[in-house]
This record gives sequence, structure tokens and C-alpha cells, in this order.
Amino acid sequence: MKDNAVLLSRGLAAVPLLVLPMALGALWLALQPQAVPPRVLIVGGAVAVAWYLLAGLMVGQQLVQHARTRRQLRASQQMLAEQPGCAWIVDAEGAIRAQSPQAEQLHDLTGRDVAALLSRHRASPATTAQKLLLRVADGRPCELPLADGTRLLARRIPGTGLQLWRIEAPVPAPPPAAPAAAAPPTNPGYQDLPIAILEFDPDGRVIEANPAAEALLGPVQPGSPLGTLIDGLGRPLDDWIAEAHEGRDNGRAEVLQTRGEVEHDLQVSLVATADPGRMVAVLTDVSALKSLEAQFTQSQKMQAIGQLAGGIAHDFNNLLTAISGHCDLLMAQRDHADPDYADLHQISQNANRAAALVRQLLAFSRKQTLTPELIDLRDSLSDLSHLLNRLVGERTVVTVTHDPALRPIRADARQLEQVLMNLVVNARDAMPGGGEIAIRTENVTLDSGLTLERVNIPKGEYVRITVTDEGSGIPAEIFDKIFDPFFTTKKQGEGTGLGLSTAYGIVKQTGGYIFCHSVLGEGTRFTLYFPAQRPRPAAPARRQAAAVDDLPDDRRRTILLVEDEAPVRAFASRALRLHGYEVIEADSGERALEILADPALAVDLFVTDVVMPGLDGPSWVREALRKRVNTPVIFMSGYMETPPGAGGETIPGAVFLAKPFSLSELATTVAGHLAAGLGRTAGGSPAA
Repeated sequence: MKDNAVLLSRGLAAVPLLVLPMALGALWLALQPQAVPPRVLIVGGAVAVAWYLLAGLMVGQQLVQHARTRRQLRASQQMLAEQPGCAWIVDAEGAIRAQSPQAEQLHDLTGRDVAALLSRHRASPATTAQKLLLRVADGRPCELPLADGTRLLARRIPGTGLQLWRIEAPVPAPPPAAPAAAAPPTNPGYQDLPIAILEFDPDGRVIEANPAAEALLGPVQPGSPLGTLIDGLGRPLDDWIAEAHEGRDNGRAEVLQTRGEVEHDLQVSLVATADPGRMVAVLTDVSALKSLEAQFTQSQKMQAIGQLAGGIAHDFNNLLTAISGHCDLLMAQRDHADPDYADLHQISQNANRAAALVRQLLAFSRKQTLTPELIDLRDSLSDLSHLLNRLVGERTVVTVTHDPALRPIRADARQLEQVLMNLVVNARDAMPGGGEIAIRTENVTLDSGLTLERVNIPKGEYVRITVTDEGSGIPAEIFDKIFDPFFTTKKQGEGTGLGLSTAYGIVKQTGGYIFCHSVLGEGTRFTLYFPAQRPRPAAPARRQAAAVDDLPDDRRRTILLVEDEAPVRAFASRALRLHGYEVIEADSGERALEILADPALAVDLFVTDVVMPGLDGPSWVREALRKRVNTPVIFMSGYMETPPGAGGETIPGAVFLAKPFSLSELATTVAGHLAAGLGRTAGGSPAA
């Protein structure tokens, strides 16, 4: 009845299409009866007749085919009812047309694709089902071992285009009769070998397993199908066994996985013996090798993402500097009541979001430029705890516990705060009903190396930070992916998937270690290790940055601005002139040296890009400082492989300003660096 209803609905759906030409022709004749010549009417009528004949032929063929299939199904019903276990009748297109009573009691699959029978047993059920359909359609019966020890049998029903698919349970082997005397093992030499060996027949049923094999696979019962012990071939195991038995596999080994409680990666080699009824499988545990391979693949992935991030960061941050900088200039000329101010504010905010995304990519790939300093975590977390409590909301509490004698660590304070905020936000999201997030710091001394999650921590003194929540925990199937970039379990638009990967990159670039331990239903704990540092005496307070008007002489300070990107140079020069500086512009390092060749020109500060065509920033600055000693320098860049002076001659009096920067950040950095340079010997003029 279901098939008849489907056929009737398809036929009714075709009626409007068939009637459409006739309806259009009748409408045309009704509107313009004299506009159609008789010859056109004759030709049009002939075409309409041919159209309806063709449509009738197609519908007739469908009806005949449907009737034939229905007749074959009725004829096969008795055979289907007599089949033991679960059985199905499948048509040539792979649709299940009927099923046995026992199969119907388990699950009604009528009308479903036959691949549904293999969904729990094969990684690609549709591909496997299609191959079986083609083989059976050619008249070749098929037998496919399944993961639960059963077998799928498929054959063509004689005289029809239908197929019979049936699942057969394994027949339990009869208990062996107790012999008068125990028979010696078939191959006693296998038992003493330290190599794992399985002996099985060409049908894939185990005959004997030596102790080394059972140490990898667990207890092996004689007669067990080989497919219940190992998996992961990607094609039917019987095909591989047949190839090895016939000598067609060229001795090729495959890496498979065990099906026991403890998973192992095994390299399996199949060997045919002189006895045609016996074959041997040699098993080698390659779990450690596969683990190293996975780590190597992960490192390659991180390197590729790092190269991508570094490649786009410089150019992209230049664009963002120009966008946000000119936006700041426009906002500086307007007050909050201006109708354009809100739009400009939105542009500035979105530019900052884009800049944060680039910083996260660089942090994950460990390519960002850090500013490490000695940090007392007690002070940092005390300042940060107020922000964290606002982030988590009212139903979640953040508690912080410190070691009374906590040692300082060396890290970038802003980036470390970003790590802790990411971990706390993830903990909050894991506890939608609220709870406690515990942050604990303590000194740890490792007298010997510590190995956690296949990572070796050298012996030494460390500061350990733990962030623990009471959330739902991390499922085992996604645990290995939590530090992968762009991996997120949140809904689309709610997360970038860069939170934990950014934390991982920052911690590793700082020289620390990060680990995760999670119990489903109980919570998650992130543990961070940082090398402990010796406390140092407090440095004298820095001088307050002087404004331009507070400088000791009346001369306007002159700044040499070197930037190859015209939009960035235009913004920076306008911003500096607005703050009262005299600005000399150059688009390359070579041009800057030409300008400085004038001995009468006094320059108080160099502001230069790092990465430029020709002479880069550090190269031309070193050349200029030979004659203009002690001139302060500000390097600016969106991304650089190594900080200025790293691996070579250091540049005194140089600071770094990361792109993209705002108008206020540029002005503050310039004013502060000029004020800090007042105590040094003036170096703006060439040395005598």
C-alpha cells in the first residue's frame, strides 16, 4: 500500500506538467483566435500528440516496472518468512522493500537505504553497500563479517531483480570431546616465541594464538573471527585474507587497531603457510610509533598555521592600523553628540576585534612578540580577580588561593592575563547552572623529571597554577582536540575556537607547560607550570611621561617617521603633528639615510617600521646611530620573526610598538620615550 501511494502521488505530480502545453495553447487561441495560421495549428497539434504519447509511454513503463516488482515481492514473501533471523528484500537501487518478522520487531527499515544495515559496522556504510549491491546484481553471492561477530549474507533471488540480505549469527562450536590423552599443540614452536603470532584458517577464524598475541589482544578463543579482534583496515578483512592466501598482497603489512578494552596500534602481516588450511598473522605493537607520528603531525599543523598567521599578520595589521588610525582622527574632530560618532565608534571596535583575532593566531602559533617581565602572581591575580568575577556572573564564584612564599615567574603580563581569562570563561561555560571556579598557585620542586600526557618536564623549581571547575567535564571523543585551532563545541557565532589554542601557544612560548585533566560529570582541571624565578629588588619608579609642552627647551621636537605603507605613514604623521611634533617622512630606509646625511638637521626620535623592502628598520637604524649616537628609537610592526637586535647587535634606547595601534597609544609611546631620553646625552645631531 505504501508503494502504491507513492506511485500515485508521483503520477499526480506529473499531471500539471503534462497539461501545461495544452492549457497555454487554449489560452492563446482564446485571446487571439485569428493570429494562428492553420499550418501552425496542424504542426502544434502533431507536437502535442507526440508529447502525450511520449509521456504515456514513460508512465506506462513505470507502471509495468512497478507491477513487476510488486509481483516479485509477493512471490518472495513466503521465502522471506522462512529465513532464520533478520532478513530483508532489497531492490536494485538499494531500497529495502520488505523485511522478515524478526527484523521488523527490532527496527522497521522498510523504505530505508540498505546502507542502514551497515551503519554500526563500517566507517563508510554507503560505499560498502554499493559494492555489495553491484556484486550481487552480477549473480555473485557475498558474505561480509560484521563487527559483532555476525555475518551479512547477500544473494540475488532467482528470476527477479531483487536481492535477499540476511544477518546470520555465528554457530557456537560444539564443546570438544575430552580425549583420553591431551593432543600436543599444532605448532608448539609458536608458544615459546616472543613475537605475537595468530594462526587462523582462510575463512578468518582463529586456530591458535601464542601468549605474546594474547598479551596484546586479551584472551583469544579458538574459532573466533579475526574481525572481532582487530579493526581499522578500511576494506573487508576477508578480501585481504583472500589476497594473502592466494599470494596477491605482495607481503604488505597493515596498521590496525585492537578491539579489546585496551587499544593498541598493531602492524599486522599475513603469511600463507605450506598447509592450505592454515595462515599466520604476525603482530607488532606500534602504539609508541603511532603516538610519535601523531605528535609530528600536530607539530607540522602548528607550523603551517604559524606560517600562515605570520604571512598575513604584517600586511593585515598595516591595513588595520590605517583603518583604526584614520577613524581615531575623525573621532578626535567630533564630540559624542555628532550623528557620525556612533558609526565611527563601531568601525573602531570592529577593527580592534580583527586585530585581536590576528593576535590569537600569532599566539597559538607562538609567533607573537612578547614583552616578558618578572611577575608576582599574587599581585596580578588580585588585580584580575575583580574582572573575572564580573565575567562569570552572579551564579559562579571565583576563589583564588596563593602559596604564602610564592616565587615570581617571567612572562608577558597581558598575555598571561589572557590565558587565565580564557580558562575561566571556558570553566564558566561548562557550568551553566553556576558553581565554583578555584584558582590555586603554589611552588613546586621537581627532584626528577615529570612526565604528563607524553610530555617530559625537566627537574627544577616551578610555579604551578591550577584552574578547576565543577562543570560537566570533557567527553573522551573530543578531549584530544581541545587545543586545536578553530575547534569549538559552542554554537556558530558564539566562539572562534581559538581560546584554548591561544592559551596553549602563549604558555609554550613563555617556556611553560599546560595540561588538562577532566572527568565526565565531575569537572575539569587545567594545570600550568612556569619556571620559578629569583625575586629581584624593586626597580626605581619610572619618570612620568612628559608632555610636549614640558620639554626643557623651546624647540619643537623633530621625529623622523619611516614607513613604507603610505596609509599608515599618512595616519602616523597627522597624529604626531596634531600633538605638536615636527615630522619628517621617509618611505624606505635608504631615503631615511639620505635625509640624515644633512649635518644641520636635528632629529630627536626615530619612528620606523621593522619589515620594509630594501633596508629593514634595524639595519638603517644601526647605520644612522653610528653618527647620531643615543637617538631614541621606536620600532613598529604588525609581525616580525625576531625582535630588533635579537641574534645580533643590540640597539640601545629602542622600544617596540605593536601594530595596529591607536592615536593615543602612538602619542603616549612617543611622549614617554622622548621624556625617558632626556636623561641621556642628546644624540639628535651628528657626532663631531
